[in-house]
Amino acid sequence: MKPAKPESQLSIITGLDKLIHEPARMSIMAVLYVLDSADFIFLMNQTGLTWGNLSAHLTRLESAGYITVAKSFKGKRPNTNLKLSSDGREAFTKYVDQMKQVMKDF
Repeated sequence: MKPAKPESQLSIITGLDKLIHEPARMSIMAVLYVLDSADFIFLMNQTGLTWGNLSAHLTRLESAGYITVAKSFKGKRPNTNLKLSSDGREAFTKYVDQMKQVMKDF
């Protein structure tokens, strides 16, 4: 197999979505990618993030249009339900494909 040109490798790496590339947000996106939706507590348990840290990352992802946030009540308790938007699903798929290409070239 012919080694990749360093320029092409660099262009893939510099073209990665930096919003998704941050490890906490990548974890959030990965969990939501395989599920239809998840509530805040489930996502907090799956990612190991604190309440405040998860909340801050979700705000960034929501602002980018990558996730949708639906707030409701279960009985008297507030419930926050999270879901990847179609843009978020597309962005994460592209990110994973780019990472596969980077790893393949090593």
